Amino acid sequence: MKNLISILSVGAALLAVDALAQEKPKFLSPEESQKLFQLPKGYKLELVLSEPHIKEPAVVVFDGDGSMFVAEMRTYMQDIDGSGKFDKVSRVSKHMDTDGDGEFDKHTVFIDKLLLPRILLPLDDRLVVGETNTLDLYAYRDTDGDGVADEKKLFYKGGPRGGNLEHQPSGLIWSMDNWLYTTYNSYRLRLDPVSGEVRKEGTANNGGQWGLTQDNYGKPWYVNAGGERGPVNFQVPIVYGAFNARDQFEPNYRTVYPLVPIPDVQGGPRRFRPQEKTLNHFTATCGQEVYRGDRLPEELLGNLFFGEPVGRLVRRTVIENDGGVSKLSNPHPGSEFIRTPDAYFRPINAVTAPDGTLYIVDMYRGIIQEGNWVRPGSYLRKVVQQYRLDEAIGRGRIWRLVHDTTKRGKQPRLLQAKSTELVRYLGHPNGWWRDTAQKLLILRNDKSVGPILEERLSKAGHHLERLHVLWTLEGLGLANAKIVGKAMTDEHPQVRIAAIRVSESLHKQGEDSVASDVAKMVADPEGEVVLQALMSAKHLNLPEWPVWLTSARVTNNSRAIQELAPQLGRGGVPVPTRPNFTAAQVKMLKKGEGIYKTLCFSCHGKDGRGAPIPDGKKGETLAASFINNRTILGHPDLSINVVLHGLTGPVDGETYPNQMIPMKSYDDEWIASVLSYVRNSFGNNAPFIEPTQVAKVRKETASRKTPWTINALRGSVPRFLKERKQWKLTASHKPEAVGSAVDGNLGTRFDTGTPMVPGMWFQIELPAAREVSGLRLDAKGSPQDYPDGYSISLSQDGKAWSKPVATGRGTGPVMEIFFQGAPAKFIKITQTGRRTGKYWSIHELQIYAK
Repeated sequence: MKNLISILSVGAALLAVDALAQEKPKFLSPEESQKLFQLPKGYKLELVLSEPHIKEPAVVVFDGDGSMFVAEMRTYMQDIDGSGKFDKVSRVSKHMDTDGDGEFDKHTVFIDKLLLPRILLPLDDRLVVGETNTLDLYAYRDTDGDGVADEKKLFYKGGPRGGNLEHQPSGLIWSMDNWLYTTYNSYRLRLDPVSGEVRKEGTANNGGQWGLTQDNYGKPWYVNAGGERGPVNFQVPIVYGAFNARDQFEPNYRTVYPLVPIPDVQGGPRRFRPQEKTLNHFTATCGQEVYRGDRLPEELLGNLFFGEPVGRLVRRTVIENDGGVSKLSNPHPGSEFIRTPDAYFRPINAVTAPDGTLYIVDMYRGIIQEGNWVRPGSYLRKVVQQYRLDEAIGRGRIWRLVHDTTKRGKQPRLLQAKSTELVRYLGHPNGWWRDTAQKLLILRNDKSVGPILEERLSKAGHHLERLHVLWTLEGLGLANAKIVGKAMTDEHPQVRIAAIRVSESLHKQGEDSVASDVAKMVADPEGEVVLQALMSAKHLNLPEWPVWLTSARVTNNSRAIQELAPQLGRGGVPVPTRPNFTAAQVKMLKKGEGIYKTLCFSCHGKDGRGAPIPDGKKGETLAASFINNRTILGHPDLSINVVLHGLTGPVDGETYPNQMIPMKSYDDEWIASVLSYVRNSFGNNAPFIEPTQVAKVRKETASRKTPWTINALRGSVPRFLKERKQWKLTASHKPEAVGSAVDGNLGTRFDTGTPMVPGMWFQIELPAAREVSGLRLDAKGSPQDYPDGYSISLSQDGKAWSKPVATGRGTGPVMEIFFQGAPAKFIKITQTGRRTGKYWSIHELQIYAK
């Protein structure tokens, strides 16, 4: 669920677009496009691969021998409506350099007939692949050497995944800590190389969207597009939490400087410069890579690169360590590292290559946004049609960033290398070689290299080699308290940090002695090391960690301790718990919380108040607040319809940057869970939504093809009747108190004056017959006094009553009871259960009707 609101007012937006030029941009050959790139002096882009060998490239990875695999999303937006996007005709292609000259000269279709492949992870001679609409991962292998996979085995069973294809996991990486990370998923995976089993462990919600990378110290870096944020949650490894710091971005960091004057940006006119018609802010940042190679100038080493495909540019970011706080800046004021006037340059991914350079994946196409943002009547559709961007399909380029000083690196041959040789590569100057050597050693489970690794841990001259050696020992199960304790005394703080993290594995395996070692590290002179000790202590549930945190804040003045460490004690919005919640409801709330914190929070905010627009005016939010939101708290069909079909246009006079897209691909339980969570969080209190209610609305609105407007939506569902003062009320018990059920005051109530027994009733006579379809009974003021059971009957004259239109058990202090709409002037609620010592009370009664 992205948000419950709309893009900018369509009328004003289309007027702005009508004033623009309408020429279709010219398709450029790779050679023509190459000449237009603007880069700093000495840098240039070389073509690695293009159509016809690849089409719609999305992800690039390399196996241990340097063969390049490309995920080709061949059904992505092949027309303006995204027709056929889920046809299984996409593929993963394999490209090889057979003579070692640096050129890929052999091309095969490694896997065919895929549904929009989005995840690639090379293992040994296997390639793990994840497709769209599923969390399942499969490992493919070519057993006969013809470049085509002929073996497919389940790697991880994750189950189906719904939602828009832009809101699904990507970027599976084997991180330095030997865990596998993705975007969106609030968990990480760990492969047992012996059994092949994959286990799962929870993490904080990462906020990432498309693409994932790690730095030289193994910290994953996430980038957010939909929330217009760029890099997110990068202060500490996500397994410990989503931490942020003040001034972690330089002023105007999110401002971009493109060259293409085409305003095809989902945010509409507020997101492009009125004169130049160029993008003015992050809106589609993705495909990040921390450059860790060895063939480009040292000034780029450790820099973060990511694409902004709407801006047709690549942002370079310098990462500064300020007392343990990462601060990001654009080293090219008023410009970008790579930009071009070519309208079809769409950089969506990047990767440090085995040859030591940086590869950039260019989808080279017209439409970059998925079809839900280009629907009829949308701002974007008008722009796409005017510039005929929908005609630019079926292309793609992969570029190599080089410098005048670049010399081609050696081609790897690691798959058949001896394990002792792989140990040497743990000290290679190119991070790709170090990562791959570590991964292969662990996959081989070759413990014979243990003594060599221990020796290198002591003698390796560079701290990066010692880091990889230590983590390789951990991955092989060879790390022990002695090794870790010694590493905690290393001269480099990052090795000490890694040693603390490795101690977590030992502690989980029953090595309790490492807890005292972690405690000693709280006194380390480096704030980052102390922070890691505190994070690990909390991660391991060591009871002393709050005391250590208090002590560290007194003795260590680093920013890491003063700004980041206190966030260890700050939780998010807790899952609401009330005595009357059943076990099933608590389970539903926990599921809804996970969904909200993974997907919805980026626009609606962690506190449900709406996420502030990055660099926007005070009070401006990307999406509506959920607090006392009448669409959320009103008739359940309102919010169900919004999630199923989306919402467009202004809401109560307010417009928001982002559009709520349809999410009907999610199942009924998923939708019910997240809506129940929102209806009972952030101070809200409303009845749960059941999967059966979602199923009913889904069936009734199956023919709907377009998002709702708020007025049409509200007109489609029953509303509370307003003329309550005109109702005639009576009851089997204490009829003199019936008026308190409709006086608008939750502090007063109707009650039976005696404990609940079957046969008690409450009756309403309306001024005129209405089509009645539901009731709300609110007993929050005395939360145990809701009916133990109920039966609802209708009548036109108060004498001839229908068979019960609804029966059931009481569920809580706020009950919403819905039934098939029928004309009625009289409504009778009969209490059918028995509860010792509890009256039947109604503090407020509402009737849903048309």
